[in-house]
Amino acid sequence: MDFDQTQTKKIQLVKLFPDQCTIKTDPFMAFKDLRVLSNLSIVDTWLNSSVMVKLFRNVWKSSFEETMFLNITYNEDTPEGFRLPKQNHTTNLRAFVLDGVHHHQYHYPTFNVSMELVNKLTYLKFSGTGMNILPCNLISAIKSLQFLDLSNNLLDEGGLWWFGCSSHKVFPALRKLSLSHNRFNDLAEIAKKVNDMKFLKSLDLSFNSVTIGKPCFWPPHLIELSLSHNNLGNNVFRYLSPYFEKIDLSKTGISVIPLNTISLFPRLKYLYLSFNSIQVIPPNLQAPKLVSLHIDQNAITFINQKTMEGFPKLSTLKAGHNPFSCDCDSFWFMTAFNKSVLSDWPQDYTCSTPPSFSGHRLETYERRWLPCQPGLQAAVVLCVLFMVGTALAITVYACDGVWYTKMLWVWIRMKRRGYKRADRLLNATFRYHAFISYSQHDSTWVGSQLVPELERSGLSLCVHERDFEPGKWIVDNIIHCVEDSYKSLFILSKHFVQSEWCNYELFFAQHRAISVNDDSLVFVLLEPIPTDSLPKKFLKLRTLLRRKTYLEWPADERKQRVFWCNLKAILQTLDQSRILKDVATDIAEMCHLIDRRCL
Repeated sequence: MDFDQTQTKKIQLVKLFPDQCTIKTDPFMAFKDLRVLSNLSIVDTWLNSSVMVKLFRNVWKSSFEETMFLNITYNEDTPEGFRLPKQNHTTNLRAFVLDGVHHHQYHYPTFNVSMELVNKLTYLKFSGTGMNILPCNLISAIKSLQFLDLSNNLLDEGGLWWFGCSSHKVFPALRKLSLSHNRFNDLAEIAKKVNDMKFLKSLDLSFNSVTIGKPCFWPPHLIELSLSHNNLGNNVFRYLSPYFEKIDLSKTGISVIPLNTISLFPRLKYLYLSFNSIQVIPPNLQAPKLVSLHIDQNAITFINQKTMEGFPKLSTLKAGHNPFSCDCDSFWFMTAFNKSVLSDWPQDYTCSTPPSFSGHRLETYERRWLPCQPGLQAAVVLCVLFMVGTALAITVYACDGVWYTKMLWVWIRMKRRGYKRADRLLNATFRYHAFISYSQHDSTWVGSQLVPELERSGLSLCVHERDFEPGKWIVDNIIHCVEDSYKSLFILSKHFVQSEWCNYELFFAQHRAISVNDDSLVFVLLEPIPTDSLPKKFLKLRTLLRRKTYLEWPADERKQRVFWCNLKAILQTLDQSRILKDVATDIAEMCHLIDRRCL
């Protein structure tokens, strides 16, 4: 067959020679004359070293750009092994693959090849060859090599970077290095060595025995790293480079992703975390450049909206084969998440809980809208509470309920104090002759006439603007001042009956007077108050004014003298210390009787 005439570019020779076959002639002579054929593959065959020499002599003279040997059995039938000296012509070979070599003899094979024959290679793969030491001249001679695959061998740090080899000029053009399925162990040492590979961008260390412990100093030009199928644990992120754009940590024993970990890699675009034990992807992760994320085969029960918000450029997500919960936790993922980015949807997404949904596809999960919207539920509840509260407020306002509620609270406080008052009054003396209750609008008359006139007579007065204790609740100040005063003097006016605080003071003073059965209330009518002008809250004031004698402030100056004499007589005592103590004693003795009546 004329391969040039048929424009054949690729041929594959399967089981070319039987086992134990010895070839005396050169079966590959025709290769050197071919001009179109560029790819040669030899698969599942027996090859002697002598046949290999004949094959490569013709390959190097041919137009072949790629040669592959897959699953061959190699037998050295010559004393010098595979020996190929320098050739006096150039070669077109750019890629050489040796994948799966079974050695017929139990000793290291001998290769003696001029490196000038392979100095134009850009792709070289020695996989499954049993190699444990990389030849020194191979490291520096192939200056054009960009991809080197040494996977599935017996290499370790000492075998790849052999101490007998120079550490300089190591693969000067290499872009991608695969060391998968070997015996590498020390990640820090590997990071140190790859610094000598000045153009290396991708490193594959999957399926090794890599351990972490010492700090790793990665070169900034290395942007891709695979550590999959190494038992590394949750701390592996601390030993990676911030320059990485692609990280493969599949099946590395990760159970928790530490907070703020992903933010350590601002250039990260591809992250693979498959086959781990991760239960939760933390919210608020920030990976602004991430485009692909694999989290399948973990223990994740739901995908959080806040987590996805940290990946604005995500275009591919693989999250299947996780024990998803078919409840409100998955509501956002089912209803709002863009399923077009899921590369394994819907076949790999099934429910794990609740038991009634176990085994069902997640796409069949249906959940009512309202129970899974806590914000909406809260809004509905708040609306209902607001309407009920509004109706209640209107009712209370119409029935003057605010005032009655406040009075109830003051009454409760007074009753609690009343139980403790009996023992205290046995030895009590009053601090003031009178507590003055008045409206703020009447403060000018009180400050300029009432207080100066009474205090010139030696009376001690309690005025709220002057004697209330700062920082204490107003009601507490009122209670203490009324209790510490012999009399409670009320300055009645139109403004008084409109004052909320005056109402409190009157209420408490009246209650105190009833509790101790004394006549401690004194009323001064500063101006006439029409009966119909009294608010409902002051209906008891109308009764008190009918039962008790009150003083009226006269406009006539002569009558004012009589007014002051009467008022002072009411407030003064002959012997203050003796009489006040007697009053307190009488009050204490009567408290038990009053309490019994109240009960």
